Order: sequence, then C-alpha cells, then structure tokens
Amino acid sequence: MPTHDELIRLCAGRWQIPLLALASAGDGLRFAEAVRRLGLARGVARASFDALIEGGWLARNPGHGHPLRPEYVLTPEGRAAGPWCEAVMRARDALGLAPDALTRWSLPLLVVLGDGEARFGTLAERLAPVSPRALSLTLKAALAEALVTRALQDSFPPVAVYALTGRGGRLVEAATGR
Repeated sequence: MPTHDELIRLCAGRWQIPLLALASAGDGLRFAEAVRRLGLARGVARASFDALIEGGWLARNPGHGHPLRPEYVLTPEGRAAGPWCEAVMRARDALGLAPDALTRWSLPLLVVLGDGEARFGTLAERLAPVSPRALSLTLKAALAEALVTRALQDSFPPVAVYALTGRGGRLVEAATGR
C-alpha cells in the first residue's frame, strides 16, 4: 500500500490509477490502447501519462518501435504500485463504480474514514492540502455513491459526522489491504 503522500500523488489525476492498473496487467501500455480501453480524450490521456512519468511510475520504452512493444513501461516504483492499482480497480468494478466516478480526494478520504468516523474539520486536517470546497464536493460525491454516511449528532449546534458504509469499507479494504 502506498504511503499517505504517495496516495495523494497517485490520486492527483483521475486517470492515473486506471492507467497504472492497465500498465501493470499488461507489462506496459500503448497510448492508443489506453485511450480506447478507458474512453479518454487524447489530451487527457497525454496529461495523465505525463503525470505518471513525472511521478516516476512510468517511463517511455527505450525499445519502442515495433508495433507489439509497449510505448510505456513500468518503473520499479510503478511495479510496486501496479498490483495495488489493480486491486483498487477490481474493487471499483465490483462496486459498479466507473473509473471516473471518484474525485481526486475520494480514495484518500475513504482511507482516512477507515480509521473511524470523523467531523469535517478533522477530515480537512488529515487530508491537507485539500480545500474546504474540494472536500465538500468529494463528500457529496461519496454520499451519492453510498460510500459514506452523514449523521447529525444531537447537540447544539448540530454536528455532522461522516463514516464509511459497507460499500466504502470494501474499497478501503482494497486500498489498505486490511
């Protein structure tokens, strides 16, 4: 499992985890194949590949030139992260979540909630540098996908507490291995 900082870097682009999972499953990846299999626009795919190269997970294949050789290969860091990405994608598929159903902060949010319920302020602290707006939108998306619940504590003023659902717990199990 990646560290907290690596998780945030991996989730920085919506398509990085799906691309790494594809590259891991096939010992490399061709650009056109990734565009076709994930239904990406070429510009989005290019930016995602560039981010994975910059992050040190993918490298351009120096032996590329033959039609059957992949254009991109996994680096040692990519080989370490690849099986984790595959497990996360299998869990997403099992839950019926599209690869683009989760936002940048969804997986880090779910991992943090895997430690127990939390209030908005606590989530913001643990997910720094997330902005309040991004956290709010991520919580709304996770609520809509039934990955998180929101309960109001009976106090004055009322306090919202967020917790994982069973669906969210399955995704956290895949992400954390616990």
